[in-house]
Amino acid sequence: MTARVRSVNVGRPESGSAGRSRPTGIRKRPVDGPVEVREPGPRRGGLGSGLAGDFIGDGKHHGGTDQAVYAFAREELDFWEQELGREIPDGFFGENLTLSGFDVDDARLGDVWRIGEVLLQVTDARIPCGTFRASMEVRGWLRRFTERGRSGAYLKVLTPGTVRAGLPVELTHRAGHGVGVVDAFRAQTTERHRMPELLRAGEDLCEQLRRRVEKEQRAAGRRGG
Repeated sequence: MTARVRSVNVGRPESGSAGRSRPTGIRKRPVDGPVEVREPGPRRGGLGSGLAGDFIGDGKHHGGTDQAVYAFAREELDFWEQELGREIPDGFFGENLTLSGFDVDDARLGDVWRIGEVLLQVTDARIPCGTFRASMEVRGWLRRFTERGRSGAYLKVLTPGTVRAGLPVELTHRAGHGVGVVDAFRAQTTERHRMPELLRAGEDLCEQLRRRVEKEQRAAGRRGG
């Protein structure tokens, strides 16, 4: 199967679940035609999402340079359709790019993908949050998603341009350090003792994730002392 973009998805402001006053754009929907992909800048004071027209409700914890674009595999959505016994359309997990024929979770931090004229670099795993849990309305959802451990990947924009459904996805640079998206996910969720291992990614470790590793190391030092 050819690796390709199955859909490009953007979110519109919607009311959050009960008790949440902040609007959310987590339930994204496919759009027709090309969509501009750009460097959104920092979380505070930036554009938020790397896709034009995409709404991010919680700009404090989502979006910005290191989370400009979120990609997820259609094959993984199909897995969850079977597990949950319900339809899961493209964009429902909050992903901007639903890819098919491409193992998103096999990515390594620092890998570079080409989609048309756009170059994207893998920065981190997606860590599930309360908004994701509320949008799914599945009992124990965060636990189930975490146990599965296939989170999809966040990407930053190296070369801006436009993307659209049907474009091929090409891995143009494979990071040699071996630190994968799955490693980053486990280290930040169920296996926090592995956080220092992420430093093996070297320059491919994005600043946001590096700060998390350093914070965890300081906390571990205090516990040890």
